[in-house]
Amino acid sequence: MLRLPTFVLPDYAQNNSSSTHNGIHSDSHQTTDRRHSTLSEIPALPDCPLMDDALSHRASISTDDFSNSNDSPGSWDGEGPSDSSSMAESHVRIHDPSAASASHHFPSSGSVSHKPTFGFNIIAHDPDVSMVEVTPKVEELDDVDDLQTIKPAGVEAMTDNSHLSSSSSGAPVNVPRKRGRPRKHPLPVPGNQVKITKGRSKTGCITCRRRKKKCDETKPACLNCQKNAVVCEGYPPKEIWKSGRQKLEDAFRSQSFLPRSLPLLIDGVESDIDRRFLDHFVYGFSRVLTLINDDSNPFKEILLPMATQHRGLMHSLMCLSGSHLSGLDPEPKLKERKYYHFHRAIRDLKDNINTSSKTSEEEPELLVEDPIIASTIALSLNTICEGETNGEYRPHMDAARYLLVTQQPRNEKFRQFIVEFFQYHDVSNSITSLDRRPALLHGDLRLPDFVPHAQAGMFLGVFDGLFNYISEVTRLRDRIRQRFNEGYEPAVDYQILSDAVSIDSAIRVWETSHTPDTPNWFLAQLYRQSTWVYLYRTIRPSRPSDKIAQVVDDGLAYLDQLPQDAGAYSIVLMPLFLLGCSAFIPEQRERIQKGFESLKAYSNLRNIEPAFTVVQRVWEVMDTKIEESWDWEKIIKDMNMDFLIT
Repeated sequence: MLRLPTFVLPDYAQNNSSSTHNGIHSDSHQTTDRRHSTLSEIPALPDCPLMDDALSHRASISTDDFSNSNDSPGSWDGEGPSDSSSMAESHVRIHDPSAASASHHFPSSGSVSHKPTFGFNIIAHDPDVSMVEVTPKVEELDDVDDLQTIKPAGVEAMTDNSHLSSSSSGAPVNVPRKRGRPRKHPLPVPGNQVKITKGRSKTGCITCRRRKKKCDETKPACLNCQKNAVVCEGYPPKEIWKSGRQKLEDAFRSQSFLPRSLPLLIDGVESDIDRRFLDHFVYGFSRVLTLINDDSNPFKEILLPMATQHRGLMHSLMCLSGSHLSGLDPEPKLKERKYYHFHRAIRDLKDNINTSSKTSEEEPELLVEDPIIASTIALSLNTICEGETNGEYRPHMDAARYLLVTQQPRNEKFRQFIVEFFQYHDVSNSITSLDRRPALLHGDLRLPDFVPHAQAGMFLGVFDGLFNYISEVTRLRDRIRQRFNEGYEPAVDYQILSDAVSIDSAIRVWETSHTPDTPNWFLAQLYRQSTWVYLYRTIRPSRPSDKIAQVVDDGLAYLDQLPQDAGAYSIVLMPLFLLGCSAFIPEQRERIQKGFESLKAYSNLRNIEPAFTVVQRVWEVMDTKIEESWDWEKIIKDMNMDFLIT
């Protein structure tokens, strides 16, 4: 039979009692009355060990009516009398020590607590016996199932009979009781390793760390990224720890090193986009500016070597190439870089002109450098690439005219090229404006003494004299317009007719030196047809006729003979514009429209679209006010447009 632990009340507890020296009376009634008054003064009992799980989970044994019970504690272990009449009982309930007051007294029996409580049946033997047996009573707790797995330390010692029994001398064993309520959660089993939470790894790939995923750290690319179909960005470089002294030494060493940057090989070519502009200028854009597509192209043979020695001219050429390339590729970086070169070219051009002006006062014979003149021409072409229609070309063309008229370029080869280039654009500009008249009319600009062969010409119509006839027709148009505005009748007088007949005779006998049945020869015939159409539309009434229809058809036939990749397409816009302003027949207009489309596909110059817009407007005037359709210069002005048709 399991022996229950016995407890002996301390002496001071007995001394404080109002009972006799022998302890507790056997009268149960008196004991019950005294119980409430005396136990409240008893101090806390010494600690006792917790009971065994089997004992603590056994049904509570109540001794409130112990006198009627046949199972007395004394009968369990064979000790003590079995007669309940000679025993007095006292029932005490002790709350959880955690809820006890600071005075360490037990609360009164009438207090209510939700905490688990322990009951004690105090059994008093014969008054002569000073030992008191205390039978612990355990009330059931909540979550009993959870407590079954708990086995506090020291339980094995409590279940051992040798420790529970009294010593051989009869003195009870006083085992201290642990304070506090039992644990609901099991204690860690000794010997098992407690899992330690590890910190987040910082050695994974950049992609997994950004996606907050676990990385398998496979190199060079992790398999986790491959499994999830994402691009593995690799691993961040390993940082080597350095002390403060090493960091200071590295900082001092980096400051003491010489800079690794190298100077620019060519001023104006500063970035990858600039190199792209340069390649486009050499291999693509230069071929749409002149008849020559080989290495003898003057933009590659003359201007580019000059630009390597002059930063302002290089900025102008890079701006020109960037404007043309941005029309093919609308990438924002190209446009941004194009505007950068444009502003730098303008600034350098102003600085160079101001510097030359100050020097010229001291040395009057000193000429402006040739790259400055070339820069003005390049900026004029930039307005063609941009498709600007508000007269942006005017200041550049005026500056080039002034420089060419007031002084002569130093390099003879450059002088031949730049004079031909300027006169071609200057004469063509007079065809579409009311106030822009070519320098040939005033004799301000003399052609070079050396007139090269037609094959060596960069443009058609300048060195072979055809543009002289166009300039004379422009003068006749000014005279007719003046007479018409002043109200003279007829507007075309006999003097104008006489001059027109002379120009007609010159056009008829004009011959080109280009080899027959070659692209340049077909282009020369197209120029001849368009020059005669320009003369016919100037002095003849604006109405359909067989003569004008025949000349327009012949000009379009020459245009159809040009190959799609012929360099002649670079200067087709001006004659095509003149034929379009004379197309009275709808079939001819359709062929004119196809010609503009072919020209746009070849050169991608953005002044082609506004030129075709003007032609369409002239067709509308032909269909409504046919007599006014001859003066397309006035029509362009009414449209608030001003651009080059070159």
